[in-house]
Amino acid sequence: MAGGKKAAKGGAPSGLAAIASWPARLSAYVEEVKREMRLVTWPNREQVQATTVVVIITVFIFGVYFGVVDYLLTLGQTRLYQYFSR
Repeated sequence: MAGGKKAAKGGAPSGLAAIASWPARLSAYVEEVKREMRLVTWPNREQVQATTVVVIITVFIFGVYFGVVDYLLTLGQTRLYQYFSR
């Protein structure tokens, strides 16, 4: 092939064709993103507040759980070291 490679059918362009076509590809990408964003159903304020409260409560519960587990493992490890260091 003289002059450069051609892209396979349905594939991305290669070489100079890829460089020359990036503005058109970028424009098509931006238009596709805009079109998809119009299809998004956004949550209302009450839904956002409710899910935020659930997340905060869940994080708090997991924090307490992991704190208790950490304390118990530390206590067990300390007692194990004390037992074997006699």
